Amino acid sequence: MASPETAPPTAGSIKRIVAASLIGTTIEWYDFFLYGSAAALVFNKLFFPTADPLTGTLIAFITYAIGFLARPLGGVVFGHFGDKVGRKKLLVLSLLLMGGATFAMGLLPTYAGIGVGAPVLLTVLRLVQGFALGGEWGGAVLIVSEHGGDEHRGFWASWPQSGAPGGNLLATGVLALLASVQSEEAFLAWGWRIPFLLSGVLVAAGLWIRISVAESPVFLAAQARARQEEGAGKEKAPVVEVFRRSWREVLTAIGTRFGENISYYVLTSFLLVYVTTHLGLPKSSALNAVLIGSAVHFVAIPAWGALSDRIGRRPVTLIGSAGMAVWAFAFFALVDSRSFAVITVAVTAGLLLHGAMYGPQAAFISEMFDTDVRYSGASMGSQLASIVAGALAPIIAVELLKDYDSSLPVSVYLCGAAVVTTFTVAFARETRGRNLAAFGRGSSATVPVPGRRAAAAGTGRPSEAA
Repeated sequence: MASPETAPPTAGSIKRIVAASLIGTTIEWYDFFLYGSAAALVFNKLFFPTADPLTGTLIAFITYAIGFLARPLGGVVFGHFGDKVGRKKLLVLSLLLMGGATFAMGLLPTYAGIGVGAPVLLTVLRLVQGFALGGEWGGAVLIVSEHGGDEHRGFWASWPQSGAPGGNLLATGVLALLASVQSEEAFLAWGWRIPFLLSGVLVAAGLWIRISVAESPVFLAAQARARQEEGAGKEKAPVVEVFRRSWREVLTAIGTRFGENISYYVLTSFLLVYVTTHLGLPKSSALNAVLIGSAVHFVAIPAWGALSDRIGRRPVTLIGSAGMAVWAFAFFALVDSRSFAVITVAVTAGLLLHGAMYGPQAAFISEMFDTDVRYSGASMGSQLASIVAGALAPIIAVELLKDYDSSLPVSVYLCGAAVVTTFTVAFARETRGRNLAAFGRGSSATVPVPGRRAAAAGTGRPSEAA
């Protein structure tokens, strides 16, 4: 009989766990994306004033990228302690750090008030944001993945992924509302601070929900085994173990996230710059298009996750990456129409394809690693990708637009990123059906899933889909 700590959760309990993870990740992504939107619309004027609007935006996006540089460090630190002391405690800490940094941004004086100290303080707070988010993703998807069953893990684990469009929807919606009811002068003078200060209220609500979540039973079982084995020799740090025995999986996770990460920031953050600066349209056109697209994206992600439970993580991801490689060219052709309806269609279709990459990703990456290093492995693979992909995407896109005054180079860049993910996933192993509870310290097992072969005995990895 299963112990209370390791017994499978009931349908009601898994829904509560999913809800707590989704609300927490939505708040964290709200904070993180709010900076990206503000960098495109506000920070370039208030914290990095220059004669050339695109140059000011480029500098603002560089500080935006600095937040990504801190994410792998957050992944290492949170991953280490998450694999040692548990997922829940680290999730509470990440929410506190992220919310505190965002709230402080809303209180910052601008360049006109204190000069160069303003962008310096903004950059420091951005580093705190990145550090917190670096630890958030791995913990949020793992606590759901390890609570949920093997057969429906793709669906349940995809819900924390919906926190990204949920946070973007919330951040963009608040900015769009303020832009519609305020003059440009009022928005720049004080209105932009409201969304940042609102983070304090959201974090308080998120903490109350997140504290009520139970620790992962899979982790508790692995922790109990680790204590029994402590006498056999000195344990190595989880991050060391990840690179010693799972470096291929780390590279696979990076490649899987590469096209997904770049496409998301081009379709959302860079779009705001392109529409307002290059096309000369009001910022509300881009904000409302992203708002509508994010609403569809929010629903599409768990749908793609559910499909990955039926046909596999790889096929669904390949639908998204191959589709994005083609859509990269159609996207800007539609946006250049300057029609709000057409721009909205372009953004929504792009985010649907992104969802096919993003939906199965939580289960796919979680299933690559053993329990004792899963937080570290998932966090490192995910956050290292954020440096080479998401961090640079808006900067590269803005620089390409500035140098060539055309969207074609940006389309080529986006297409190339999608091709990288396509090739990575095409040569990766299918993970659907892996029994996470049975994987710890080198053991291996899979749960039979209709339509696929069981893993070869002793390999430690599932076989290719049938």
